[in-house]
Amino acid sequence: MKTNPIGWFEIYVQDVPRAKAFYETVFQGKLAPLGNPDPKDPSGMEMWAFPSSMESYGAPGALVKMEGMPSGGNSTIVYFACDDCAVEAARAASNGGAVFKEKMSIGEYGFIALVNDTEGNMIGLHSMR
Repeated sequence: MKTNPIGWFEIYVQDVPRAKAFYETVFQGKLAPLGNPDPKDPSGMEMWAFPSSMESYGAPGALVKMEGMPSGGNSTIVYFACDDCAVEAARAASNGGAVFKEKMSIGEYGFIALVNDTEGNMIGLHSMR
């Protein structure tokens, strides 16, 4: 493989305003509307993209509300890059989420914390300090 293996991620949600507010507050950035990629789809799918750059390291992604795709209970964890994962974990806890695993060392690879968002999805936080 010559590139990073993750090219896109989606976090499925049921309450878009609540989930959007949670992620914007925890990560201190604004999500942008993507709209429904299929204009003929009557399901009312809604997508909100995380800030991203095609020239930078990492994968772009979005919050998605889509009929038939429940939130929570997933077995995939998306890790968000942070300066200090304890800061974002604290923001998650104070904005309707919950800390599942406090900041812990992963040796030479830095630190991680695991939190649940307002929709029941578990996400990872990673930092080098």
